[in-house]
Amino acid sequence: MLSGHREVSRAITMKIGELACHTGTQVETIRYYERAGLLPKAARTDGNYRIYGVAHAERLRFIRNCRSLDMTLDEIRALLGFKDSPTANCGTVNELLDEHIGHVASRIRELRQLERQLKGLRELCEEASDAGHCGILNELAQTAAPQSTQSEATAGGHVPGAHKGGTQSRSKDNTKSLKTRPFG
Repeated sequence: MLSGHREVSRAITMKIGELACHTGTQVETIRYYERAGLLPKAARTDGNYRIYGVAHAERLRFIRNCRSLDMTLDEIRALLGFKDSPTANCGTVNELLDEHIGHVASRIRELRQLERQLKGLRELCEEASDAGHCGILNELAQTAAPQSTQSEATAGGHVPGAHKGGTQSRSKDNTKSLKTRPFG
């Protein structure tokens, strides 16, 4: 028998390990998404096991697809708000994706600059020699640190350096527009 806040939607039920296997998601990640409010809390059996339904698997798949596109949890939360409100206008979804594309383009530029720096550094040591005369090691010891990249400043972000001042959770100023959207 099931106990808890609500009944599991649809007939198929799975324990957390089965959901993890079915979706290719680690158990701890599923729990994390529950704590973060992205995945609804599962009903529990009398033995206190979490029981998930098809709707959980579908939502988890949606979340994983968003994460594979390197979206932040706040971006995913906003998209889920629209998914949960199918009659809402999706114009803001387009804006969110356009903004995300801009972040990705910015990060690509940063990575290309990093690649140029690394290639320049690599050219300093064309032949293997003793480490004391290695051009790469000597340059790294002598050169002032390159301009700090955004990745150093935003190590907690989903793509270091992708979002200006970004971290996994955006500042309140940047999320105001997200908070005006419908949420389920």
